[in-house]
Order: sequence, then C-alpha cells, then structure tokens
Amino acid sequence: MYRSVNSSGAPVAVTGTVLVPYAAWTGSGPRPLVSYAAGTQGQGDQCAPSRAIATGEEYEGIFIAGLLARGYSRAVTDYEGLGTAGSHTYMARESQAHAVLDAARAAQRLGNPQIMPGGPVALAGYSQGGGASAAAVELAPQYAPELNLKGAYAGAVPADLPAVGRNLDGGLYTGFLLYAVTGMGAAGGLDLSPHLNAAGRAKLAATDNDCTLQSIASSGFLNTAQLTVSGQKLSSLLELPELKTVIAAQKIGNGRAPQVPVLLSHSVLDDVIPYDQGRQLAKRWCAAGSSVYFDVTAGATHIGGYAAAIPQAFIFLERRFSNRSAVSNCWLYG
Repeated sequence: MYRSVNSSGAPVAVTGTVLVPYAAWTGSGPRPLVSYAAGTQGQGDQCAPSRAIATGEEYEGIFIAGLLARGYSRAVTDYEGLGTAGSHTYMARESQAHAVLDAARAAQRLGNPQIMPGGPVALAGYSQGGGASAAAVELAPQYAPELNLKGAYAGAVPADLPAVGRNLDGGLYTGFLLYAVTGMGAAGGLDLSPHLNAAGRAKLAATDNDCTLQSIASSGFLNTAQLTVSGQKLSSLLELPELKTVIAAQKIGNGRAPQVPVLLSHSVLDDVIPYDQGRQLAKRWCAAGSSVYFDVTAGATHIGGYAAAIPQAFIFLERRFSNRSAVSNCWLYG
C-alpha cells in the first residue's frame, strides 16, 4: 500500500504488487523497473489486479511474465478505489497517472536491492492501462521529475472518452460504459442518479461490484435507453453540462506531451476503442514535438490488438533500457 494523489489533489491510499525476477540482471547498470498499468478489471474491490495476480487469474499475465523473463522488475498499481476505500475512478486521467507513477516511486523505496532508487523506469499498459500509461508519461515531468524515465508503451489508448462511450453503448462491452459513468461521477464528485430511472440506478449499483467478465455477461448488448429518465442512451449522459466538463479534462494529448520516447499501438480492427483514437493522439503528440512511434496492427478485435502489440512493446522496452536511439514515425503524421 502506498500514498498517491487523486484527481482532486487529495492524498489517497492505493495498493499494488511488486515482482522481482529470481535471475540476476545481466544488463548494464541497475535492473530496470516497469510500472505496469493493467487494463479494465472491473469496479469491485475483489477485481484488483493484485488479487488476480495472487491467485494466478490475471488475464494480462502473459505480458507480465514476459517482463520478468527479460529481467525487469515490475510494479503494477491497483488504481484508486480497487481494493481500497472509495469508488474506483475508472478512466480518471490524473488519478490513474498518479497511481502509475507513485507505484514506481513506492517500488524504489521498498529497500529491495534489486530495485534501486534512481534506476531506469519505463511505463506500459493497454486499454485502460494504455490510457493510464499515456497520461502518466504526460504528467511525469511535473509530477515525478525524479524518476529516471526512459519511455512509455501505451496500447489502444482511450484518449477521447465521449467517442469511446458512444462506440461501447449497446455493444458487447456496454459494462465498460457503466464503469465510466460511475467512475467519472466519482472523480468529479457528481450525483448522476437524478438522470437515471429505478432500473438505471439498480444497474449501476450492481455493476459497481462486478469484475470484467461478469459485466460482459450481464450487460453485453444492453439497451441502455431503458436506464435513463430521458429515454436516451446512457452515453447521452456524457453530454450533460456538469459531466461534460469532467469528461473534457480527461482528454489525453490536450496541450500536454511526453518528454521521453513513446510507443503507441492500435489495431485498425479494434472493436472497443476506435483506431482513430490512437491515430489522432499520435498526431497531437507529434505536433507538440514528442518522439512517437505509432505501431498500426491488424489484430482482430480489441483482444487481438493486445496480443499483436506485444512483440513491438518488448522491442521498444529493450531499446529504451539499452539506451539505444529512439525510432519515430512522426513524419507520417505531420
């Protein structure tokens, strides 16, 4: 458990997991540390990545195992409100970014001789984790300038939430939209219940205790117009004036840009987070002068995009930790 800061600037307790390989580090300098941001886990405390890791049920275990096999230490945050008091502020840009950066800080302060303060650090994540990694690399120069940050991998970044919300509404992953509505409400301190009918309030309350697979099973292809007082789809709530302000503050690449190299990855066949989200973020960051390599894949669906991104992610991290020059294809997005 470590101290972090939420979107309102208040200190919060966050939990996480730190793993160190048994094998000796054979590279130059101190063993690198990757602060890994997990993808969507759910809203209930039992869904925290640390709990899934402890029981061998974490679905991103293939990437985590790959990091350890390469000799990297790894810290993974549970984010605000997953396994700790309060609501999980799903998709809250600053809260997630702080949790990722503070996980690296906390890992370096544990006293483990394999995780040296001042040692090289990289960020990584996909989907919700891609958003958290992207937000963290933007905020790192101001929030955690002491970290020896080498770069960040961010896959399928939900950079513009209203567009993502409209895409999710009524589809297989409608539960993720329910998470976002409650998460944004919690992050902004807003009560959205007046806009929901009795069925809507009951649905959000039930979803607040669900993990990902439960929500896919219970909310997939849900007609969300049945949940609102207005009879409009649930994604219409994202246009409410009070929520619209909160949502606008979550946009990634909105006047902020990384100061270390970044690998962005997105599949043109992503059915959850539209491909154009990644492309437009690459354009914004490139225009701001960041070193960005935008890796376009053809992984089938959102899950296929995750698998397709892994090889390039490992190559990117290896290059960053060996201090090799960064590769950018910003010339394609000028």
